[in-house]
Amino acid sequence: MPSGFVIRKNQYYDSLFLMGVNKRLSEVKGVQQTAVLMGSEKNKGLLFDIGIKDPQIDAAQPNDLIVAVIAETVTIVDDVLERLDEWLQVSLESAPISDLRTFEEGFARKPAANLAVISIPGEYAGREARKALEARMNVFVFSSNISVEEELELKQFAAQQGLLVMGPDCGTSLIGGVGIGFANAVRKGCIGAIGAAGTGLQEFTSQVHNAGLGISHAIGTGSHDLSDKIGGLTAFAALEALEADPQTEIIAMISKPPGARTLERLFERLKVCRTPVIGCFLGMPSEAISASENFQLARTIDEAVQFAIARTSGKLATAQGLFSPEEMDSLAREKASWLPEQRYLRGLFAGGTFCYQSQQIFRDAGNAIHSNAPLEEIYKLANPDHSIEHTLVDMGDDHYTLGRPHPMLDGTMRRQRIRSESRDPQVAILLLDFILGYNASMDPVGELLDVILEAQRAAHQRGGALTVVASICGTDGDLQDIGLQTKMLQEAGVIVFPSNAKAASFCCELLKRG
Repeated sequence: MPSGFVIRKNQYYDSLFLMGVNKRLSEVKGVQQTAVLMGSEKNKGLLFDIGIKDPQIDAAQPNDLIVAVIAETVTIVDDVLERLDEWLQVSLESAPISDLRTFEEGFARKPAANLAVISIPGEYAGREARKALEARMNVFVFSSNISVEEELELKQFAAQQGLLVMGPDCGTSLIGGVGIGFANAVRKGCIGAIGAAGTGLQEFTSQVHNAGLGISHAIGTGSHDLSDKIGGLTAFAALEALEADPQTEIIAMISKPPGARTLERLFERLKVCRTPVIGCFLGMPSEAISASENFQLARTIDEAVQFAIARTSGKLATAQGLFSPEEMDSLAREKASWLPEQRYLRGLFAGGTFCYQSQQIFRDAGNAIHSNAPLEEIYKLANPDHSIEHTLVDMGDDHYTLGRPHPMLDGTMRRQRIRSESRDPQVAILLLDFILGYNASMDPVGELLDVILEAQRAAHQRGGALTVVASICGTDGDLQDIGLQTKMLQEAGVIVFPSNAKAASFCCELLKRG
Protein backbone atom coordinates (compact mmCIF):
# COMPACT_ATOMS: atom_id res chain seq x y z
CA MET A 1 0.00 0.00 0.00
CA PRO A 2 1.16 3.60 -0.59
CA SER A 3 2.93 5.25 2.30
CA GLY A 4 4.70 8.46 3.17
CA PHE A 5 6.18 10.41 6.04
CA VAL A 6 7.04 13.89 7.24
CA ILE A 7 9.82 14.88 9.68
CA ARG A 8 9.58 18.13 11.64
CA LYS A 9 12.96 19.07 13.10
CA ASN A 10 13.05 20.13 16.78
CA GLN A 11 9.26 19.99 17.15
CA TYR A 12 8.74 18.15 20.43
CA TYR A 13 5.33 17.02 21.83
CA ASP A 14 4.49 14.77 24.77
CA SER A 15 3.11 11.27 24.28
CA LEU A 16 -0.50 12.02 25.26
CA PHE A 17 -0.69 14.88 22.76
CA LEU A 18 0.74 12.64 20.03
CA MET A 19 -1.85 9.97 20.80
CA GLY A 20 -4.59 12.52 20.17
CA VAL A 21 -3.09 13.56 16.82
CA ASN A 22 -2.65 9.91 15.83
CA LYS A 23 -6.30 9.18 16.63
CA ARG A 24 -7.48 11.99 14.36
CA LEU A 25 -5.28 10.86 11.47
CA SER A 26 -6.37 7.23 11.80
CA GLU A 27 -10.04 8.25 11.45
CA VAL A 28 -9.54 9.66 7.93
CA LYS A 29 -11.35 7.51 5.37
CA GLY A 30 -8.93 5.27 3.47
CA VAL A 31 -6.13 5.49 6.03
CA GLN A 32 -4.92 2.02 7.03
CA GLN A 33 -2.19 2.82 9.56
CA THR A 34 -0.56 5.88 11.10
CA ALA A 35 2.36 6.58 13.40
CA VAL A 36 2.86 9.92 15.14
CA LEU A 37 5.97 9.81 17.30
CA MET A 38 9.25 11.36 18.29
CA GLY A 39 12.46 10.23 16.59
CA SER A 40 13.87 8.01 19.34
CA GLU A 41 15.76 4.86 18.33
CA LYS A 42 12.98 2.59 19.57
CA ASN A 43 10.34 4.56 17.66
CA LYS A 44 12.43 4.46 14.49
CA GLY A 45 12.58 0.68 14.94
CA LEU A 46 8.78 0.62 15.07
CA LEU A 47 8.57 2.52 11.79
CA PHE A 48 10.95 0.01 10.21
CA ASP A 49 8.74 -2.86 11.44
CA ILE A 50 5.70 -1.44 9.63
CA GLY A 51 7.68 -0.87 6.44
CA ILE A 52 8.48 2.85 6.77
CA LYS A 53 12.22 3.25 6.20
CA ASP A 54 14.40 5.99 4.79
CA PRO A 55 17.85 7.52 5.48
CA GLN A 56 16.09 10.69 6.68
CA ILE A 57 14.33 8.65 9.39
CA ASP A 58 17.63 7.04 10.36
CA ALA A 59 19.10 10.51 10.86
CA ALA A 60 16.15 11.85 12.89
CA GLN A 61 16.83 12.92 16.48
CA PRO A 62 14.72 12.31 19.62
CA ASN A 63 13.42 15.91 19.46
CA ASP A 64 12.22 15.50 15.86
CA LEU A 65 8.55 14.74 15.15
CA ILE A 66 7.91 11.94 12.63
CA VAL A 67 4.46 11.40 11.12
CA ALA A 68 3.96 8.36 8.85
CA VAL A 69 0.84 7.30 6.96
CA ILE A 70 -0.14 4.11 5.12
CA ALA A 71 -3.35 4.44 3.09
CA GLU A 72 -5.33 3.00 0.20
CA THR A 73 -4.09 5.57 -2.34
CA VAL A 74 -1.17 7.96 -2.84
CA THR A 75 -3.67 10.83 -2.92
CA ILE A 76 -4.90 10.03 0.59
CA VAL A 77 -1.34 9.78 1.93
CA ASP A 78 -0.38 13.14 0.39
CA ASP A 79 -3.56 14.85 1.58
CA VAL A 80 -3.13 13.72 5.19
CA LEU A 81 0.53 14.76 5.34
CA GLU A 82 -0.12 18.11 3.61
CA ARG A 83 -2.75 18.88 6.26
CA LEU A 84 -0.42 18.00 9.16
CA ASP A 85 -0.34 21.57 10.50
CA GLU A 86 -4.13 21.52 10.59
CA TRP A 87 -4.19 18.29 12.59
CA LEU A 88 -1.59 19.62 15.00
CA GLN A 89 -3.43 22.91 15.47
CA VAL A 90 -6.76 21.19 16.20
CA SER A 91 -5.05 19.06 18.85
CA LEU A 92 -3.25 22.06 20.35
CA GLU A 93 -6.52 24.00 20.61
CA SER A 94 -8.19 21.13 22.49
CA ALA A 95 -5.22 20.51 24.81
CA PRO A 96 -5.01 22.10 28.29
CA ILE A 97 -2.94 25.28 28.19
CA SER A 98 0.04 25.59 30.53
CA ASP A 99 2.92 28.02 30.65
CA LEU A 100 5.07 25.52 32.57
CA ARG A 101 7.81 23.92 30.52
CA THR A 102 10.17 22.24 33.02
CA PHE A 103 10.03 20.31 36.27
CA GLU A 104 11.78 23.19 38.01
CA GLU A 105 9.08 25.64 36.90
CA GLY A 106 6.35 23.31 38.13
CA PHE A 107 8.00 22.75 41.48
CA ALA A 108 8.49 26.50 41.94
CA ARG A 109 4.76 26.96 41.30
CA LYS A 110 3.80 24.26 43.86
CA PRO A 111 6.64 23.92 46.37
CA ALA A 112 4.44 22.01 48.84
CA ALA A 113 3.69 19.20 46.35
CA ASN A 114 4.89 15.74 47.38
CA LEU A 115 4.02 13.76 44.24
CA ALA A 116 5.21 14.17 40.64
CA VAL A 117 3.43 12.44 37.72
CA ILE A 118 5.71 11.82 34.74
CA SER A 119 4.37 11.00 31.26
CA ILE A 120 7.05 11.74 28.68
CA PRO A 121 9.14 9.52 26.36
CA GLY A 122 11.12 6.94 28.31
CA GLU A 123 14.44 8.35 27.12
CA TYR A 124 13.84 11.41 29.33
CA ALA A 125 11.53 10.07 32.04
CA GLY A 126 14.28 8.68 34.27
CA ARG A 127 16.10 12.01 34.35
CA GLU A 128 12.94 13.90 35.39
CA ALA A 129 12.06 11.24 37.98
CA ARG A 130 15.50 11.70 39.52
CA LYS A 131 14.91 15.46 39.77
CA ALA A 132 11.61 14.86 41.58
CA LEU A 133 13.20 12.42 44.03
CA GLU A 134 16.00 14.88 44.75
CA ALA A 135 13.28 17.44 45.54
CA ARG A 136 11.87 14.97 48.12
CA MET A 137 8.83 14.06 46.03
CA ASN A 138 7.24 10.67 45.48
CA VAL A 139 7.00 9.76 41.80
CA PHE A 140 4.38 8.17 39.55
CA VAL A 141 6.02 7.23 36.23
CA PHE A 142 3.43 6.51 33.55
CA SER A 143 6.18 6.37 30.91
CA SER A 144 7.54 3.05 29.70
CA ASN A 145 10.78 2.17 27.86
CA ILE A 146 12.98 2.95 30.87
CA SER A 147 15.77 0.39 31.24
CA VAL A 148 15.68 -2.03 34.17
CA GLU A 149 19.08 -0.69 35.26
CA GLU A 150 17.78 2.87 35.46
CA GLU A 151 14.61 1.73 37.24
CA LEU A 152 16.74 -0.04 39.85
CA GLU A 153 18.88 3.07 40.40
CA LEU A 154 15.79 5.26 40.85
CA LYS A 155 14.15 2.87 43.29
CA GLN A 156 17.30 2.36 45.33
CA PHE A 157 17.71 6.14 45.61
CA ALA A 158 14.02 6.50 46.57
CA ALA A 159 14.39 3.84 49.27
CA GLN A 160 17.29 5.78 50.79
CA GLN A 161 15.05 8.87 50.93
CA GLY A 162 11.97 7.05 52.23
CA LEU A 163 10.08 7.80 48.99
CA LEU A 164 7.98 5.79 46.52
CA VAL A 165 8.60 5.31 42.81
CA MET A 166 5.36 4.01 41.27
CA GLY A 167 6.50 2.70 37.91
CA PRO A 168 7.90 2.99 35.33
CA ASP A 169 5.09 1.68 33.12
CA CYS A 170 2.66 2.32 35.98
CA GLY A 171 -0.89 2.56 34.68
CA THR A 172 -2.90 3.09 37.86
CA SER A 173 -2.77 4.32 41.44
CA LEU A 174 -5.33 5.69 43.91
CA ILE A 175 -3.77 7.84 46.61
CA GLY A 176 -6.14 9.11 49.28
CA GLY A 177 -9.07 8.71 46.92
CA VAL A 178 -7.39 10.55 44.02
CA GLY A 179 -6.96 8.48 40.86
CA ILE A 180 -3.71 8.73 38.89
CA GLY A 181 -3.36 7.42 35.35
CA PHE A 182 -6.16 5.02 34.38
CA ALA A 183 -8.34 4.78 37.48
CA ASN A 184 -12.01 4.44 38.34
CA ALA A 185 -14.28 6.51 40.55
CA VAL A 186 -14.34 4.52 43.81
CA ARG A 187 -15.30 5.48 47.35
CA LYS A 188 -12.77 5.71 50.15
CA GLY A 189 -12.66 2.87 52.63
CA CYS A 190 -10.50 0.46 54.57
CA ILE A 191 -9.14 -1.89 51.88
CA GLY A 192 -5.64 -1.21 50.50
CA ALA A 193 -4.16 -2.64 47.34
CA ILE A 194 -0.76 -3.05 45.69
CA GLY A 195 -0.61 -3.91 42.01
CA ALA A 196 2.03 -4.46 39.35
CA ALA A 197 -0.58 -4.04 36.62
CA GLY A 198 -2.95 -1.13 36.11
CA THR A 199 -6.00 -3.04 34.91
CA GLY A 200 -5.57 -5.51 37.78
CA LEU A 201 -5.86 -2.63 40.24
CA GLN A 202 -8.80 -1.19 38.31
CA GLU A 203 -10.67 -4.50 38.39
CA PHE A 204 -10.03 -5.02 42.11
CA THR A 205 -10.89 -1.48 43.21
CA SER A 206 -14.00 -1.30 40.99
CA GLN A 207 -15.36 -4.58 42.34
CA VAL A 208 -14.73 -3.46 45.92
CA HIS A 209 -16.69 -0.27 45.21
CA ASN A 210 -19.49 -2.15 43.45
CA ALA A 211 -19.78 -4.40 46.52
CA GLY A 212 -20.41 -1.32 48.69
CA LEU A 213 -16.96 -1.00 50.28
CA GLY A 214 -14.08 1.38 49.62
CA ILE A 215 -10.34 1.76 49.02
CA SER A 216 -7.85 3.48 51.34
CA HIS A 217 -4.99 3.55 48.81
CA ALA A 218 -4.12 1.51 45.72
CA ILE A 219 -0.41 1.71 44.91
CA GLY A 220 0.89 0.73 41.47
CA THR A 221 4.44 -0.60 41.34
CA GLY A 222 5.16 -0.91 37.62
CA SER A 223 5.31 -4.14 35.66
CA HIS A 224 8.96 -5.05 36.44
CA ASP A 225 9.01 -4.27 40.16
CA LEU A 226 8.53 -7.84 41.45
CA SER A 227 11.15 -9.28 39.11
CA ASP A 228 14.37 -10.50 40.72
CA LYS A 229 16.26 -7.70 38.96
CA ILE A 230 14.30 -5.04 40.89
CA GLY A 231 13.49 -7.18 43.91
CA GLY A 232 10.09 -5.65 44.68
CA LEU A 233 11.51 -2.38 46.04
CA THR A 234 8.27 -0.46 45.48
CA ALA A 235 6.06 -3.38 46.55
CA PHE A 236 7.89 -3.72 49.88
CA ALA A 237 7.78 0.05 50.45
CA ALA A 238 4.06 0.12 49.61
CA LEU A 239 3.43 -2.81 51.96
CA GLU A 240 5.18 -0.96 54.76
CA ALA A 241 3.21 2.23 54.07
CA LEU A 242 -0.16 0.46 54.05
CA GLU A 243 0.73 -1.53 57.14
CA ALA A 244 1.39 1.76 58.97
CA ASP A 245 -1.80 3.41 57.62
CA PRO A 246 -4.51 3.45 60.33
CA GLN A 247 -7.28 3.49 57.69
CA THR A 248 -6.12 0.27 56.01
CA GLU A 249 -7.53 -2.90 57.59
CA ILE A 250 -6.55 -5.37 54.88
CA ILE A 251 -4.14 -5.36 51.91
CA ALA A 252 -4.50 -7.11 48.55
CA MET A 253 -1.49 -7.72 46.27
CA ILE A 254 -2.21 -8.34 42.58
CA SER A 255 0.45 -9.18 40.00
CA LYS A 256 1.92 -11.75 37.69
CA PRO A 257 4.20 -14.26 39.49
CA PRO A 258 7.11 -12.55 41.28
CA GLY A 259 10.68 -13.71 40.63
CA ALA A 260 11.67 -16.77 42.67
CA ARG A 261 14.00 -14.89 45.04
CA THR A 262 11.61 -11.96 45.38
CA LEU A 263 8.71 -14.31 46.13
CA GLU A 264 10.69 -15.99 48.90
CA ARG A 265 11.53 -12.62 50.50
CA LEU A 266 7.96 -11.44 50.07
CA PHE A 267 6.52 -14.51 51.78
CA GLU A 268 8.87 -14.02 54.74
CA ARG A 269 7.75 -10.38 54.99
CA LEU A 270 4.07 -11.34 54.83
CA LYS A 271 4.50 -13.72 57.77
CA VAL A 272 5.23 -10.77 60.06
CA CYS A 273 2.92 -8.19 58.50
CA ARG A 274 0.53 -6.86 61.14
CA THR A 275 -2.19 -6.23 58.56
CA PRO A 276 -3.85 -9.26 56.88
CA VAL A 277 -2.74 -9.72 53.25
CA ILE A 278 -4.43 -11.39 50.30
CA GLY A 279 -2.17 -12.36 47.42
CA CYS A 280 -3.34 -12.87 43.84
CA PHE A 281 -0.36 -13.87 41.67
CA LEU A 282 -1.94 -14.60 38.31
CA GLY A 283 -0.49 -17.51 36.39
CA MET A 284 1.39 -18.95 39.35
CA PRO A 285 0.65 -22.54 40.43
CA SER A 286 -1.28 -22.64 43.72
CA GLU A 287 1.28 -24.93 45.33
CA ALA A 288 4.10 -22.40 44.78
CA ILE A 289 3.16 -20.51 47.96
CA SER A 290 1.29 -21.62 51.06
CA ALA A 291 -1.20 -19.63 53.09
CA SER A 292 -0.53 -18.63 56.68
CA GLU A 293 -2.51 -17.11 59.54
CA ASN A 294 -2.13 -13.61 58.12
CA PHE A 295 -1.88 -14.44 54.42
CA GLN A 296 -4.53 -15.82 52.07
CA LEU A 297 -3.91 -16.82 48.45
CA ALA A 298 -6.57 -15.97 45.84
CA ARG A 299 -6.68 -17.64 42.44
CA THR A 300 -8.43 -14.78 40.60
CA ILE A 301 -9.10 -11.09 41.16
CA ASP A 302 -12.75 -11.94 41.85
CA GLU A 303 -11.65 -14.30 44.60
CA ALA A 304 -9.31 -11.66 46.05
CA VAL A 305 -12.27 -9.26 46.27
CA GLN A 306 -14.42 -11.91 47.97
CA PHE A 307 -11.68 -12.66 50.52
CA ALA A 308 -11.13 -8.95 51.23
CA ILE A 309 -14.84 -8.38 51.80
CA ALA A 310 -15.08 -11.44 54.03
CA ARG A 311 -12.07 -10.34 56.11
CA THR A 312 -13.37 -6.79 56.42
CA SER A 313 -16.92 -7.76 57.38
CA GLY A 314 -15.88 -10.69 59.55
CA LYS A 315 -18.22 -12.96 57.60
CA LEU A 316 -17.39 -15.86 55.33
CA ALA A 317 -17.99 -15.30 51.63
CA THR A 318 -21.32 -16.81 50.59
CA ALA A 319 -20.97 -19.64 48.11
CA GLN A 320 -22.98 -18.88 44.95
CA GLY A 321 -23.42 -20.50 41.60
CA LEU A 322 -20.99 -19.18 39.03
CA PHE A 323 -23.73 -18.34 36.52
CA SER A 324 -27.33 -17.21 36.76
CA PRO A 325 -30.15 -19.40 35.37
CA GLU A 326 -30.37 -17.04 32.37
CA GLU A 327 -26.67 -17.41 31.68
CA MET A 328 -26.91 -21.18 31.95
CA ASP A 329 -29.74 -21.15 29.40
CA SER A 330 -27.63 -19.12 27.00
CA LEU A 331 -24.87 -21.75 27.09
CA ALA A 332 -26.93 -24.32 25.22
CA ARG A 333 -28.55 -21.70 22.99
CA GLU A 334 -25.22 -20.28 21.81
CA LYS A 335 -23.67 -23.68 21.11
CA ALA A 336 -26.69 -24.79 19.11
CA SER A 337 -26.23 -21.89 16.69
CA TRP A 338 -22.64 -22.78 15.69
CA LEU A 339 -21.64 -24.67 12.57
CA PRO A 340 -19.63 -27.90 13.08
CA GLU A 341 -16.40 -26.23 11.98
CA GLN A 342 -16.77 -23.41 14.54
CA ARG A 343 -14.57 -24.53 17.42
CA TYR A 344 -12.14 -21.74 18.36
CA LEU A 345 -12.12 -18.74 20.67
CA ARG A 346 -10.40 -15.40 20.05
CA GLY A 347 -9.89 -12.88 22.86
CA LEU A 348 -8.84 -9.29 22.14
CA PHE A 349 -7.98 -7.36 25.31
CA ALA A 350 -7.33 -3.72 26.12
CA GLY A 351 -6.14 -4.82 29.58
CA GLY A 352 -2.99 -6.93 29.78
CA THR A 353 -4.01 -8.30 33.18
CA PHE A 354 -7.25 -9.58 31.69
CA CYS A 355 -5.39 -11.37 28.91
CA TYR A 356 -3.13 -13.00 31.50
CA GLN A 357 -5.92 -13.95 33.94
CA SER A 358 -8.04 -15.37 31.11
CA GLN A 359 -5.17 -17.59 30.02
CA GLN A 360 -4.89 -18.96 33.56
CA ILE A 361 -8.63 -19.72 33.66
CA PHE A 362 -8.56 -21.44 30.27
CA ARG A 363 -5.41 -23.39 31.18
CA ASP A 364 -6.96 -24.58 34.44
CA ALA A 365 -9.94 -25.80 32.39
CA GLY A 366 -7.62 -27.83 30.16
CA ASN A 367 -7.52 -25.56 27.10
CA ALA A 368 -4.30 -24.77 25.24
CA ILE A 369 -4.18 -21.02 24.60
CA HIS A 370 -1.85 -19.15 22.23
CA SER A 371 -0.94 -15.53 22.93
CA ASN A 372 1.48 -12.71 22.22
CA ALA A 373 1.93 -12.60 26.03
CA PRO A 374 1.68 -16.30 26.95
CA LEU A 375 1.84 -18.00 30.33
CA GLU A 376 4.21 -20.53 28.75
CA GLU A 377 6.68 -19.71 25.99
CA ILE A 378 5.65 -22.72 23.88
CA TYR A 379 2.33 -20.98 23.20
CA LYS A 380 3.83 -17.67 22.05
CA LEU A 381 2.45 -16.51 18.70
CA ALA A 382 5.09 -16.40 15.98
CA ASN A 383 3.26 -13.38 14.58
CA PRO A 384 1.11 -11.38 17.04
CA ASP A 385 -1.17 -10.36 14.17
CA HIS A 386 -2.05 -13.95 13.19
CA SER A 387 -4.15 -16.07 15.57
CA ILE A 388 -3.79 -19.85 15.92
CA GLU A 389 -6.61 -22.07 17.21
CA HIS A 390 -7.58 -20.62 20.65
CA THR A 391 -5.82 -17.25 20.88
CA LEU A 392 -5.86 -14.40 23.39
CA VAL A 393 -4.15 -11.14 22.41
CA ASP A 394 -2.97 -8.32 24.65
CA MET A 395 -3.68 -5.34 22.39
CA GLY A 396 -1.94 -3.06 24.89
CA ASP A 397 1.41 -4.69 24.14
CA ASP A 398 4.20 -2.47 22.74
CA HIS A 399 3.73 -4.13 19.34
CA TYR A 400 0.38 -2.35 19.06
CA THR A 401 0.93 0.83 21.10
CA LEU A 402 4.36 2.20 20.15
CA GLY A 403 3.50 5.36 18.23
CA ARG A 404 -0.23 4.63 18.49
CA PRO A 405 -2.89 5.19 21.18
CA HIS A 406 -3.45 2.50 23.79
CA PRO A 407 -6.66 0.49 23.15
CA MET A 408 -8.11 1.93 26.37
CA LEU A 409 -7.93 5.33 24.66
CA ASP A 410 -8.77 4.39 21.09
CA GLY A 411 -10.43 1.28 19.67
CA THR A 412 -8.96 1.54 16.15
CA MET A 413 -6.51 -1.36 16.44
CA ARG A 414 -9.12 -3.63 18.04
CA ARG A 415 -11.63 -2.74 15.33
CA GLN A 416 -9.18 -3.92 12.70
CA ARG A 417 -8.44 -7.14 14.58
CA ILE A 418 -12.14 -7.94 15.21
CA ARG A 419 -12.79 -7.57 11.48
CA SER A 420 -9.84 -9.84 10.72
CA GLU A 421 -10.93 -12.55 13.19
CA SER A 422 -14.50 -12.49 11.89
CA ARG A 423 -13.26 -13.68 8.49
CA ASP A 424 -12.12 -17.00 10.00
CA PRO A 425 -15.02 -19.50 9.63
CA GLN A 426 -13.62 -21.60 12.51
CA VAL A 427 -14.12 -18.87 15.12
CA ALA A 428 -17.09 -19.45 17.43
CA ILE A 429 -16.42 -17.06 20.35
CA LEU A 430 -15.11 -13.51 20.54
CA LEU A 431 -14.06 -12.42 24.06
CA LEU A 432 -13.61 -8.69 24.76
CA ASP A 433 -13.03 -6.35 27.68
CA PHE A 434 -14.23 -2.77 28.13
CA ILE A 435 -12.49 -0.56 30.67
CA LEU A 436 -14.08 2.64 31.99
CA GLY A 437 -12.65 5.37 34.20
CA TYR A 438 -10.48 8.47 34.17
CA ASN A 439 -8.41 9.04 31.01
CA ALA A 440 -10.01 6.08 29.19
CA SER A 441 -12.16 6.42 26.07
CA MET A 442 -15.44 8.19 26.80
CA ASP A 443 -17.36 5.60 24.75
CA PRO A 444 -15.37 2.33 24.55
CA VAL A 445 -18.41 0.26 23.54
CA GLY A 446 -19.53 2.77 20.91
CA GLU A 447 -16.11 2.62 19.27
CA LEU A 448 -16.48 -1.14 18.61
CA LEU A 449 -20.22 -1.64 18.35
CA ASP A 450 -20.58 -1.40 14.58
CA VAL A 451 -17.69 -3.78 13.91
CA ILE A 452 -19.10 -6.28 16.45
CA LEU A 453 -22.42 -6.23 14.58
CA GLU A 454 -20.53 -6.57 11.29
CA ALA A 455 -18.69 -9.65 12.62
CA GLN A 456 -21.96 -11.22 13.78
CA ARG A 457 -23.54 -10.61 10.37
CA ALA A 458 -20.58 -12.24 8.63
CA ALA A 459 -21.03 -15.40 10.73
CA HIS A 460 -24.79 -15.46 10.02
CA GLN A 461 -24.17 -15.14 6.29
CA ARG A 462 -22.04 -18.31 6.49
CA GLY A 463 -24.95 -20.08 8.19
CA GLY A 464 -23.49 -20.01 11.70
CA ALA A 465 -23.27 -17.52 14.55
CA LEU A 466 -20.58 -15.65 16.45
CA THR A 467 -20.95 -15.66 20.23
CA VAL A 468 -19.60 -12.38 21.63
CA VAL A 469 -18.79 -12.32 25.35
CA ALA A 470 -17.60 -9.19 27.15
CA SER A 471 -16.65 -7.92 30.59
CA ILE A 472 -16.95 -4.31 31.76
CA CYS A 473 -14.55 -2.91 34.37
CA GLY A 474 -15.99 0.21 35.96
CA THR A 475 -18.26 1.76 38.57
CA ASP A 476 -21.44 3.82 38.72
CA GLY A 477 -19.28 6.89 39.33
CA ASP A 478 -17.36 6.65 36.05
CA LEU A 479 -18.20 9.29 33.45
CA GLN A 480 -18.78 6.72 30.69
CA ASP A 481 -22.07 5.55 32.33
CA ILE A 482 -21.61 1.84 33.01
CA GLY A 483 -25.37 1.22 32.71
CA LEU A 484 -25.51 2.67 29.20
CA GLN A 485 -22.34 0.84 28.09
CA THR A 486 -23.80 -2.45 29.32
CA LYS A 487 -27.16 -1.84 27.67
CA MET A 488 -25.55 -1.06 24.31
CA LEU A 489 -23.70 -4.38 24.36
CA GLN A 490 -26.73 -6.40 25.48
CA GLU A 491 -28.92 -4.88 22.77
CA ALA A 492 -26.30 -6.01 20.25
CA GLY A 493 -26.62 -9.59 21.51
CA VAL A 494 -23.40 -9.56 23.52
CA ILE A 495 -23.30 -11.62 26.72
CA VAL A 496 -21.99 -9.19 29.35
CA PHE A 497 -20.31 -9.94 32.71
CA PRO A 498 -19.18 -7.62 35.52
CA SER A 499 -15.71 -9.16 35.65
CA ASN A 500 -13.12 -10.65 33.35
CA ALA A 501 -12.91 -13.86 35.41
CA LYS A 502 -16.65 -14.52 35.02
CA ALA A 503 -16.54 -13.79 31.28
CA ALA A 504 -13.57 -16.14 30.77
CA SER A 505 -15.17 -18.87 32.89
CA PHE A 506 -18.35 -18.62 30.84
CA CYS A 507 -16.32 -19.08 27.65
CA CYS A 508 -14.70 -22.17 29.19
CA GLU A 509 -18.16 -23.65 29.69
CA LEU A 510 -19.04 -22.86 26.08
CA LEU A 511 -15.89 -24.61 24.86
CA LYS A 512 -16.55 -27.59 27.12
CA ARG A 513 -19.99 -28.01 25.59
CA GLY A 514 -18.39 -27.67 22.16
